[in-house]
Parts: sequence; C-alpha cells; structure tokens
Amino acid sequence: MWLCAMQLVSGRGWADNRARIAEQLAALPPERPLLVLLPENFALFGERQGYLDGAEALGEGPIQTQLAAWAREYGIWLLAGAMPTRIPGAGHIHTSSLVFDPDGALRGHYHKIHLFDVDVADNHGRYRESETFSPGDAPVLVDSPFGPLGLSICYDLRFPELYRQLARAGARVLLVPAAFTAVTGEAHWEPLLRARAIENQCYVVAANQGGTHETGRQTWGHSMVIDPWGRVLACQPTGCGLVLAKMEPGLIDELHRTMPVLTHARLL
Repeated sequence: MWLCAMQLVSGRGWADNRARIAEQLAALPPERPLLVLLPENFALFGERQGYLDGAEALGEGPIQTQLAAWAREYGIWLLAGAMPTRIPGAGHIHTSSLVFDPDGALRGHYHKIHLFDVDVADNHGRYRESETFSPGDAPVLVDSPFGPLGLSICYDLRFPELYRQLARAGARVLLVPAAFTAVTGEAHWEPLLRARAIENQCYVVAANQGGTHETGRQTWGHSMVIDPWGRVLACQPTGCGLVLAKMEPGLIDELHRTMPVLTHARLL
C-alpha cells in the first residue's frame, strides 16, 4: 500500500493546473493500491470571483469529470484536496474534498469546517475565507483499502478535536490538503502534522501548495507523509513533485495494542 501527496504551485486557471497535475500523475510508480492526495486549491488558486465562477455542483462539471477519468486511467484512489463546490440557492460556496475510487466513482466528500479568517504578516496580509465560503458542519470518514480515511482541509489542522473525533470513529489515514502560507507554514506546519499523527496513531498525508503563485501569495510547501509514530517518511520542500511512502497497516495495530491512548482518554 502506497500513500502519495502531490505538491503543486497552482495558478488561477484550470487548464494550466490540469496540465501540471497530468504531468505529475504520469510519473506515478506502478505499485497498487495507491492513494494520491492533491493540495487545496489544486484546480483554481486565485481570488474570490474566480472561485465563485469556477465552482461546480457535486458530481458534475469538467473538473470532477477529469478527476474521475484520472482515477480510472491510473487505477488510484484520487483525493481532490479542495475545490469550490456550489451550495444550491446560496450566494456562498463550499470548499470541498472529493474522494474518487479506481473506478472513477465519487465515494465521498467533505466540506471544510474551519474557515481561515486571520491576519498574517506576509505580502497578502488579510485572509477572510468566510467572505466566499460557508463552513461544513460534519466530520467525514470514507472507507477504502487503506482503512477509513479521515478528511480535513488546511486550517482544520489547528483544531485537534476534529482529528480525535475521526480517530475515535476508526480513521487510519488522516488527509490534510492545504495551501498553508509561507509564514504560518514555517512556524507550525510540521509540528502540527506530526502531533496529529502521534496523538491519533494514524498515518498523515499532507499535500501543500509550494511556491509563489500568480496572485503573489507564497505557500510553504513541505508536503509530507508521516507514520503513526510521528516519523516523516518523505517530504518535498518546494516546487512541484510527488511525495511517496509505503503504508504498513500493522504499525497502527501494534501501537493500538502497546500504547492504547484512544481507550485511555478520559475526556470524551
């Protein structure tokens, strides 16, 4: 079993981003089963109007059609990190993770719960996702050959109670697609990811954007795969690339046996 995080430096338009993703998918190794996680904003990385114009209804649209086709073509579990999806009758949209199986079927979706409304000391400064997006309201697990997949997106990483809820529900792999800023990423990205892996005894696959974008925004990169003991198995510091690591399901079972933190927890 192999886990892969794809790091990108996405631009505003789907056509260019699609070409970048296709180039990376063509370089995948032949081993299967293989899970591939795309980063947040893999399809569209821009400003508010671009997300509103490019949002698709769940299960419809050219972006989702292409994702399903890639999953079938490469025989992979393809996790579309986060893309804009429509909310019927609403002026806001969701930012959503979508899970496609090797037959190209949409097996589940998750709407980002925690919205990034913060001020950062970088060249962008003010981030207000709530001006464009509405939050989701439910954690999501999706069954797979890798075990239940716990879905999350970017800013969710700072809220450990979400991941503990996923772990207590049976998650074995936690997915973290992101567009973490360079400033916050340098300070907190790896420590938070390793903590989520250690405290929940899960594999963590984290796919970040990794460079300077058309908008001038700077993202941290350092996409990585982390094992349940908190070890970074593979990492891509900057630029586009694939981060690959082998999953050993027995390690999770061994940790559950020897250090059963989930059953020892007193605060539920």
